[in-house]
Amino acid sequence: MLIVRKLIWLILIGVVGAVGWLAWALLTPVEPSSQTFVMLHPGYSTRRIAAELEAAGVIRSKEAFILWRYLHRSRSLKAGEYLFDKPANIVDIQKRLRHGDVYFHTVVIPEGYTMFDIARAIQDAGLGTAEDFLKVAQSDTAMIADIDPEAHSLEGYLFPETYEFSRLMTMHDMAAAMVKQFRQVASQSGLFMVTWAPGETHGVERVVTMASIVEKETSVPDERPRVASVYYNRLVKHIALDADPSIIYAELLAGTYQGALHHADMSFSSPYNTYRNAGLPPGPICNPGRSSLEAAMGPAQTDFYYFVADAQGHHRFARTLQEHNKNVAAYRKAVRGH
Repeated sequence: MLIVRKLIWLILIGVVGAVGWLAWALLTPVEPSSQTFVMLHPGYSTRRIAAELEAAGVIRSKEAFILWRYLHRSRSLKAGEYLFDKPANIVDIQKRLRHGDVYFHTVVIPEGYTMFDIARAIQDAGLGTAEDFLKVAQSDTAMIADIDPEAHSLEGYLFPETYEFSRLMTMHDMAAAMVKQFRQVASQSGLFMVTWAPGETHGVERVVTMASIVEKETSVPDERPRVASVYYNRLVKHIALDADPSIIYAELLAGTYQGALHHADMSFSSPYNTYRNAGLPPGPICNPGRSSLEAAMGPAQTDFYYFVADAQGHHRFARTLQEHNKNVAAYRKAVRGH
């Protein structure tokens, strides 16, 4: 009888100890030593997830994690990248994993960024390599085939915005999100219904290409309709656009841009060089924002054919070459004065 009592007591002690250990392992928060990221890929088993979390030092016991998961299997644990930067216990962590509270990387795409700039922003955010994004941007034109069937890349259609991307997203997914945003803004602005003259409808690609030049020429929203008018006026008169940003883009495509333009660059051989080739370049030279798109759709009605910076962040517009030369001289004088 005594032996039976001792055995019962040992069992009770063992049960109490196991329950105590389980409560400690499940409920006692673990504080990461620093910001800790854990990547849980699709297809991971509960055991693999537990092992990853234990190795990262965010749970005390993978066995306790597995047991709690066994007792609470109503919802699956979501794959993704998770950030652990404050104390949490296994119960809290499993709630996060069931809700899919994954970490998103913020990617800011300013107006006027080229696909090369965007690729670097994607890389800087830790979402992959710039080369991988460029492969998609330069080849996956099927996603804009309905609006620009002759597109050479996604340039012009990767809309400037602040995006939240996860590491489970592919480069295609990220580019598609930017194109989707372009479509939304373009639709709101009426781009897909632009008619410029009776019986004449300009293609979306023409408007976006013009908008991209306007975007690169001025950062002042109020000036953009006038800048657009200059280029449309020159197109009507069959005057070369002479847009410096088009040469920069040509050299970016060729991988030869050195960070500044020189006089010799004006003769750079490329269909994007609007000094050597009349008309618009064969495609957009950056990704314009809403203001530039609207300026390209609704340019100011002017008789300006020239413009030049005024050394104060704005531009001076001119109707004649003689007037333009005076503005250029004034600009140079102002620069020397500074």
